[in-house]
Amino acid sequence: MPARTASLPWSAARSLLLAALCLALLLALPAAAAPTTAVKRGLVVLVQFPDVSHDLRRDFVQQRFSGFLNTYVQEMSFGAVSLDVEVTPDWITLPEPVSSYRIPPQNLKVDKSRVARLIDDALNRVDPALDLSAYDFIALMLGAKMQEYGMVGLCGYPGMLGWSSEGPFTTKSGRVVRSGVAIFTSQAHPGTLFHDVAHVLGGVKNGQRVVPCLYDHDLQSKPGPAMEVFSTAIINMGYWDPMSCHFFKRELPPPGISSWTRLRLGWLPETKVRTLAPGQQAEVLLGPLEDAASEVAAIRIPLTESTYYLIENRQPLGFDMYLPGSGVLILYADDRVGECRHGQAPVKLVDADPSAPRLERAAFDAGSRNTFVDAKNNVKVEILEKAGGSFRLRLGPP
Repeated sequence: MPARTASLPWSAARSLLLAALCLALLLALPAAAAPTTAVKRGLVVLVQFPDVSHDLRRDFVQQRFSGFLNTYVQEMSFGAVSLDVEVTPDWITLPEPVSSYRIPPQNLKVDKSRVARLIDDALNRVDPALDLSAYDFIALMLGAKMQEYGMVGLCGYPGMLGWSSEGPFTTKSGRVVRSGVAIFTSQAHPGTLFHDVAHVLGGVKNGQRVVPCLYDHDLQSKPGPAMEVFSTAIINMGYWDPMSCHFFKRELPPPGISSWTRLRLGWLPETKVRTLAPGQQAEVLLGPLEDAASEVAAIRIPLTESTYYLIENRQPLGFDMYLPGSGVLILYADDRVGECRHGQAPVKLVDADPSAPRLERAAFDAGSRNTFVDAKNNVKVEILEKAGGSFRLRLGPP
């Protein structure tokens, strides 16, 4: 079925505004020494169903990935990574109706065989001369809405189909995918695009996803309206990282990623991380995480071989303009935990104000909510003052 080319899923004006906004955000950030840029190649496959008409246009998809997503990745990596994204020239029509591939919106209830069949049927129809193993990520962009397919976005591998460090993912026909495959419907928010592509870019290490979802899978799989249920699942990082929330408000771009996610992706240089032992006394000027010029962008306090605190400063710069607030975030990380299940998570925010819902006021600040104490681990963090966009912190024993 040929794709219709009527109005865009989002208006053209909103798309242009988003593109202009991304450029303005980059220009507004302080200049820093340009690092060597690693280029990640992506392939977006346009996929439609024989029984679903749509108005999704190729140029809109190209702008989403080559425009927004590339801009976002460059800012999050301080210019160390950029994307080179190719979109298939034509739509690929699957052999079966959408009902044959449809999945529920709850992760833990997904029929994995349907995800595998969708990937197989789509990739088997890609030009045989195209080497799928040459790409760092592959995305299937569906000419369907969430209501028709069932989920707005997901990572097929590493994700729904499991993960393995034993070798590349291979379709049933033998086509090799070196990295992984994400799947999106036409309504996918830019934050959703990053969320699932980040799973692929992070890869797999020691049998675990390097960059997992930071929302709770058990809570996300409870019955009820999808968005309402999802809002109850962001108990670990709230709206402070798109690996948790995708976005704070749908009409806005996604917020920036946390220091934990930046470290997992290799996008936060160790030279910008100050490491202190529990109880070690120090005063540190902590710059904004989004500012590439910050000398110290995060503080790490190791507690055991696998657990540690991360301290970061989130200010309304760049994509961090789209957070629920600003201030100093204190994250507790446990590298033994792979996924957010059974009440555990690899990283959680310390909540400075539990009276606010969904960790919206989790940030500490000068004057009020300015002290954190963990007497058991001999850790105290005190905000002495705010200097411009930076915070002067005193760290030491309680």
